[in-house]
Amino acid sequence: MQQHHPNSVQPFGPRLSEEAERLREQAKTVPPGIKRDELLRQARQADTAAQIDEWLSSRELQPPR
Repeated sequence: MQQHHPNSVQPFGPRLSEEAERLREQAKTVPPGIKRDELLRQARQADTAAQIDEWLSSRELQPPR
């Protein structure tokens, strides 16, 4: 796993989306089976987490000022 430096840290949502895409690309190179299913499951989880992060960061959920 790569270590991130504080100056190069992306927001959480885009990192999750990139991870999901990386997992889908990796799944394309694996023959059908348990490993491929696991990679696709992880990609779906990362997509869901990115959507939740976007929702939690939305203006509608921010406290009034």
